[in-house]
Amino acid sequence: MKLIKGLVAAALMALPLPAMADLADILESGTVKIAIPESFPPFGALGPSGEYEGYDVDVAKLIAEDLGVELELVPVTSKQRIPFLETDRVDLVIATMGANPGRAKSIWFSAAYAPFYSGAFASGDKEISSPADLVGMKVGLTGGTLEDLELTKLVPEGVEIVRFGDNAATQSAFLSGQVDVLVSGNTLAAAISESNPDMGLQTKFILKESPAFIGVKKGNFDLLQWVNVFILHKKLGGELNTISETWLGQPLPALPTF
Repeated sequence: MKLIKGLVAAALMALPLPAMADLADILESGTVKIAIPESFPPFGALGPSGEYEGYDVDVAKLIAEDLGVELELVPVTSKQRIPFLETDRVDLVIATMGANPGRAKSIWFSAAYAPFYSGAFASGDKEISSPADLVGMKVGLTGGTLEDLELTKLVPEGVEIVRFGDNAATQSAFLSGQVDVLVSGNTLAAAISESNPDMGLQTKFILKESPAFIGVKKGNFDLLQWVNVFILHKKLGGELNTISETWLGQPLPALPTF
């Protein structure tokens, strides 16, 4: 019986292990492959120069710089993020990915590196810090969205919610002054702020937090540890704050860690 067990163990040890690009493998290869959003500005999208740009792209560039390796950007759709990581087509996923128990069955997550949330946005001259402060104002949002559901539960009487068919119509209404306050995801607010810097758009309050995390393949413990140290280092050094100011038009808020 012992002989059989020994033969089985030896046979298992002889089987080739699945290829996993942990930290040492990336350093040896001289290249890190990072998935970024294919078309989700301001986090990742093709810019006027024909190169990908955005929040996630800047974070990916910083990672490659700190690793001292070349960067290979791999644009992905939302559905491709986890499969590309599991099949070693990428080493990391930096693509506005939220962490949840379902996804955590398949991959590991770093500490949060970017804010992603729904909130209320308005010019700096409006004193708003909670849904109660919206009384007497017109609030524009896209009907049927998460923002619509969340805000409807919270606002008191006297708040006029104006619902539009899509984000483009909501944005147009806000820019034209049809509504006083915009309720949307922070990406739409960032796009408006970038195109209209004189507006002085500010985050007034947050409806729902959904920060973004970096995805790491299960088993790549050294790489996960390195990424967490990287995020901490860039928070303390101000680099992530600079990226947030550049692409989201706001300082980096407090972000969760594990």
